[in-house]
Amino acid sequence: MAELTRAAFAWPGTSLAYRTGTWRLKRPLHLPRAAPCHSACPAGEDAQAYLARLDEGDPQGAWEILVAANPLPAITGRVCHHPCERACHRGRFDQPLAIHAIERFLGDQAIACDWPYPVSSPEPTAPEVAIVGAGPAGLTCAYHLLRSGYRPVVFDALPEAGGTLRLALPPYRLPRAVLEAEIGRLLSLGIRFEPRQRLGRDLFLDDLQRAYPAVFLGVGAMQPRPWEVAQAASAELYQGLELLKEWAIVGDLPKAESVAIVGGGNTSVDIARVMRRLGVQEVHLITHRALPRPEVPEEDWMPAIPREVQQAQEEGVIFHEHCGVRRLVQHGQKIVGLELVRMKKLVRPDGRIERVPFEGTETVLKVAQVIPAIGEVVDPLGLERVLAGQAFLPVDAWGRVAGLSGVFAGGDVRRGAGMVSIAIGDGRRAALAIAAFLQGQEPKSPSRPKIPYESLNLNYYDHAPRVEPKLLPVAERVGFAEIEGGLSANQAQAEATRCFSCGSCLTCDNCWNLCPEPAVLKLPDDIPGAIRYVFDYDYCKGCGLCARECPCGFIVMEAE
Repeated sequence: MAELTRAAFAWPGTSLAYRTGTWRLKRPLHLPRAAPCHSACPAGEDAQAYLARLDEGDPQGAWEILVAANPLPAITGRVCHHPCERACHRGRFDQPLAIHAIERFLGDQAIACDWPYPVSSPEPTAPEVAIVGAGPAGLTCAYHLLRSGYRPVVFDALPEAGGTLRLALPPYRLPRAVLEAEIGRLLSLGIRFEPRQRLGRDLFLDDLQRAYPAVFLGVGAMQPRPWEVAQAASAELYQGLELLKEWAIVGDLPKAESVAIVGGGNTSVDIARVMRRLGVQEVHLITHRALPRPEVPEEDWMPAIPREVQQAQEEGVIFHEHCGVRRLVQHGQKIVGLELVRMKKLVRPDGRIERVPFEGTETVLKVAQVIPAIGEVVDPLGLERVLAGQAFLPVDAWGRVAGLSGVFAGGDVRRGAGMVSIAIGDGRRAALAIAAFLQGQEPKSPSRPKIPYESLNLNYYDHAPRVEPKLLPVAERVGFAEIEGGLSANQAQAEATRCFSCGSCLTCDNCWNLCPEPAVLKLPDDIPGAIRYVFDYDYCKGCGLCARECPCGFIVMEAE
């Protein structure tokens, strides 16, 4: 080996003999972290992963990543409340990604192109698992059990699968053709569907427990909460959920010149918009909460999906926020109005927030029809022993029903659900727990730490406007016409390019190009693995340049 002196020369290759890594105090590491969209998604979707695949020009690959968690993207892309978008780091830079529109695009493309679900048929001798309820929770549980090698059998009281997707979501939000196509494709994978089987009438939980090694209950919450004002109720009251079911089946409803809907959830907003479509001139919606808007804390928002509230306002629904009903104004048994009162928040000593009437703020609202839509509870038929007088089933985070080995539940049947994507997440987790239970194991869910916004290097991103789907003009929002349009292939891919790739490698080559040693090696594309770069710690001095210049926060420095 040549002896190096100042201003001398070196033979080829001799620089490799000087392992500068011995100078290092810190070393760089690849740290995969969960993007905020992934952490916020109740269904468990990794939006960053499928957006990256779409950005690469592979929509079918993107869809396959998506349906690894959620088998119903054409549906959720239309009706989900999409907390992923509120969590999106891009929203602090310019505008959040239109994740729901891309989700819908991929779901619609899969239907149009008949992309096959990445699922293999289970063995004919594989154990069967009983699923009661063919709503989003039950269908998702069946799908993930199929992916795990089991044979799901789905029972439902209705003649067709879909549950609340079919009965409670108006076609202007979820067209029936999309619903039929996506559910039909799912059932064709080998999911056995047994319609017209009502729990407590045609099948019983004890019998299911004896016949199957595991049972999932996804029966939903289809019984309206009882509502009375000042210990009085009227025979003229129509329940919101029952009216939505009737409209879905019959296409018409009893209506008056003026209507007041009491509630703040999706059912109340949907029935208000239906009434407007049926020609009701005055439709009022009364809620204890506030309309969703930036200056109001989210915990005070009415629980309905914000974009649905905005569209209802555009369509002429009159909202009365922070209001409650003091009494029904009746002429004999006929309703002629409501006495409203302003509600205020009262913080109890235990920290619990209670909404109480603000005395002296009473007003009278003249209406001819009142529709309570204050929420739903579980129908106790067939579940009396499990419910024990409660409104919802007691379950843990994996959907295991307390006190019943081998019985799982999810979706609206448990307290705190109420959204389609939450039901889908419940079904997925329950399927994982059922598979673990049948194997005599405890369920496990891999998790990654969340990546903070401050970990991103925003100098490498340009500002770009969000792609917005087209909305049907208000004047054309009649009947069953779908309100929100979809994205074109070019729009979807353009929107995918806006993703920061939070916490995952962007393959930008910054670390490889900027390392002064160079101590970052780039692997050939044909070598399996998601990470294309390797740190050569023999020559890395730990300067941290790679970590500072990583756009997506995928490289961190660790003290040695």
